Amino acid sequence: MDHETLFEKTPPTKLFLTVTIPGVISMLVMSLYQVIDGAFVGHLLGAEAFAALNLVMPLVIINFSVADLIGVGSSVPIAIKLGQKDGKAASNIFSGACLLILGSGILLGTFIFMFAADFVRLMGADETVVAAAAQYLRVYALFSPFTTILFAVDNYLRICGKIRYSMYINILMSVLCVLFEFILLFLFRVGIWGASLATSISILICVIIAFMPFFRGKLQLRFMKPTFSREILMTILANGSPSFFSNIAGRITSVILNVFLIRMGGTAAVSAYGVLMYVDGMMLPVLYGLCDSLQPAVGYNWGAKRIDRVKALERRCFFVCGALSFLITAVVFGANRQLVGIFLKAEDVEVVALSTQALTLFAFAYLTRWFSFATQSYMSAVGKAQYAAAISLSIAFIFPVILIFSLSGLGLTGLWLNLPVSSLLCALLSIVILVRFQRKDVPRYLETEPLT
Repeated sequence: MDHETLFEKTPPTKLFLTVTIPGVISMLVMSLYQVIDGAFVGHLLGAEAFAALNLVMPLVIINFSVADLIGVGSSVPIAIKLGQKDGKAASNIFSGACLLILGSGILLGTFIFMFAADFVRLMGADETVVAAAAQYLRVYALFSPFTTILFAVDNYLRICGKIRYSMYINILMSVLCVLFEFILLFLFRVGIWGASLATSISILICVIIAFMPFFRGKLQLRFMKPTFSREILMTILANGSPSFFSNIAGRITSVILNVFLIRMGGTAAVSAYGVLMYVDGMMLPVLYGLCDSLQPAVGYNWGAKRIDRVKALERRCFFVCGALSFLITAVVFGANRQLVGIFLKAEDVEVVALSTQALTLFAFAYLTRWFSFATQSYMSAVGKAQYAAAISLSIAFIFPVILIFSLSGLGLTGLWLNLPVSSLLCALLSIVILVRFQRKDVPRYLETEPLT
């Protein structure tokens, strides 16, 4: 099915299911790999390696976030341009974005490789953890120019209607990651760098496969000599900024939290926080896969001024996100000990007890977190970058940092409550933004000249 038939003519419920189910499956499979990755490192290499992994994970995500800035930022105007039947402009943005991601990967990868150990040392880790973390980080840095484009090309495939193809690539990547990591860590017993090497090789293989339809010229987006302009660059940066701010600010917040964790509870507290992040990495991708996979359809119909279809899709998105979030809360709250046991050995009694307590409090974040998540995705899809950025900055940095200090009197309990309280505050902010958008921005948009 071509993208026009899919996005314009498919009934809303069928369209919603068609684009979201593969997206959710993709993210579930990828989150399953993350669980296995954490379990491999925690059980095969020990608590120190697990702590090292969690200390540098924010830096790994920052490395991918720059490419994500360009990938997400270009996907929004590409979808809107296709909705406006301007394929040439869409292909121009697509081609320019690919070059920008390649260049950013070279620059940032070089920088991270050179200063990997210094980054970790600044967090206050001991030299054993520093050495392990630097090994892990440098492998990612070496592959950076060729792997950071993965999530961008995934967006481009879905924009072109290649939804199942995108899903198959994500499944393949997760399978390859598990296979290579098993070979390197379990069979060959290499150090922590084997985990990052396994992931990097798997991503590289899947990036090549993902670009094959574009190289063959079979899709609506085609490679061409791009024409860069200030307007295009600013559009990409504006639309990519919410996702970028969310990733970067969230990682900065994680670094700050790690500093407080080390001071308040040492390596055990860092490991407990790592468990929270891994569990979150199991649950949140369900919501992310649902909302993210819907963005091309929403953006396309927004560009075509089919506001009725936009609203129909978003109503389904909010309802399903809310229902899934309440289910996730019940699962995390009720199975906290079992979830902790996935990542930690039973003999690590102190860390297991601390992680279980932390996860019990952390579970309440899902009761309200879904609302701001769905709202941010909605605003990003229709090009309202200022609203999406306000939400992403608030949930990833502003509210958490304020609460780190506001709740510091509660010790580690205050840190575990950080995200639940931040999520509640951000949900309230999202309500205000949605009301303003519906009352002012939609009518103003509909009053503009109709598309030709």
